[in-house]
Amino acid sequence: MTGLFIAGGLALLVAIGISLFARIGKGGWEPVATVLLIGLAGYAWQGRPGLAGAPVTAKAARTVHFDEGMAQRRRAMGERVSGATKWFVLSDALARQGDTQGSVNLLSAAVRSDPKDANLWVGLGNALMLHGEDVLSPAADYAYRQALRLAPAAPSPRFFYGLALARAGKLEPARAIWGELAASLPVGSPFRVELESNLAAIDRLLAAQGGGAAAPTP
Repeated sequence: MTGLFIAGGLALLVAIGISLFARIGKGGWEPVATVLLIGLAGYAWQGRPGLAGAPVTAKAARTVHFDEGMAQRRRAMGERVSGATKWFVLSDALARQGDTQGSVNLLSAAVRSDPKDANLWVGLGNALMLHGEDVLSPAADYAYRQALRLAPAAPSPRFFYGLALARAGKLEPARAIWGELAASLPVGSPFRVELESNLAAIDRLLAAQGGGAAAPTP
């Protein structure tokens, strides 16, 4: 009720202001009064000043941690100064800023431009994994498989596909891919030693889950 009194007082002030500063004849007051009365009626019908305020807060920005080590490994394992490099420079920059969708869109355009470049497919798979927060979506799985189809002997598609599988919790297929990759590398090489350490960690996880460890890497 207090709100209605306040609204009525404001309407009266408006009427006084009009009478003081506007030149309105006797016939002009009828539409003015009608407008003021309609406003008061609308407030009385729908106004609810007793409701508590509901402040709107901005949606928190999604925090994305771009893995610089992953980018360096990608460059070291297959990426060279080629047509793929320009795409990765831009897509990495977008991902660093948190625009993972923009990174995915850019690399999707890249593979359409050059669908036979396995490195671009690997990059697209990595971008999809980052955007999906390590969920191996059908699109990401397809990208990695395309890279494997185009360059089955290259280390990059096998390493990153195995990593994506492991991060998605698919330990047995990850172990199979990494096991084959480790076996193809020289004994004692730094990359093979790293992979063997990763394989041992997977074996421990599989044993803890009751799945047993796979055969050791030759």
